[in-house]
Amino acid sequence: MNVPKLKKLRADLAFISNWVESGAHVLDLGCGDGAMLEYLQLTKKCTGYGIEIDDLKIPGCIRRGVSVIQHDLEKGLSFFRNDTFDSVLCLSALQMMKNVEELLREIVRVGNEAIVSFPNFAYWPHRLALLNGHMPVSAELPYEWYDTPNLRCATIRDFENLAEQVGLKVIDCVALHGGKPVKLVPNWRGSLAIFRLQKKIAAYS
Repeated sequence: MNVPKLKKLRADLAFISNWVESGAHVLDLGCGDGAMLEYLQLTKKCTGYGIEIDDLKIPGCIRRGVSVIQHDLEKGLSFFRNDTFDSVLCLSALQMMKNVEELLREIVRVGNEAIVSFPNFAYWPHRLALLNGHMPVSAELPYEWYDTPNLRCATIRDFENLAEQVGLKVIDCVALHGGKPVKLVPNWRGSLAIFRLQKKIAAYS
């Protein structure tokens, strides 16, 4: 799979791939059809596993040659030992979790570095929708309030605070819109937040 094709599937995946080291051992939480892991395997010689709960997406992982474990992330990652992975990905899945803090603690435990993305609820059209008395609907939040799988709403600043609490150091944070980084007032103009995080040395000493 080439970069233009990956960008067509999901712009954040193409951007995030630049943050994963060549040869890294990777865990992709909520991996979907395995597009990201396939790309990392082919272009960066990465190894690893995807975790996905959706029955309909598992065959896609298998077709792509991605090792996938069908598992509910709400039940944790106890089958992996501490520091098993170089990088743990959780891309546009964290907002669907009931126990966000606990999952982040598990990410800290099993991986040395993490890349997390989620819809930025502080994006200005979302704020405008709320001012007009409606829950926001957008490309990153495409569901109505009554049928959305998203259980949590966060802003860039909210996540920075939570990362600190669970023992993660923010290495980099980028807000994207239309697949491109937003430099000016990102918490206002960025529709998707992407964090690159590293475990603090003392977190699990």
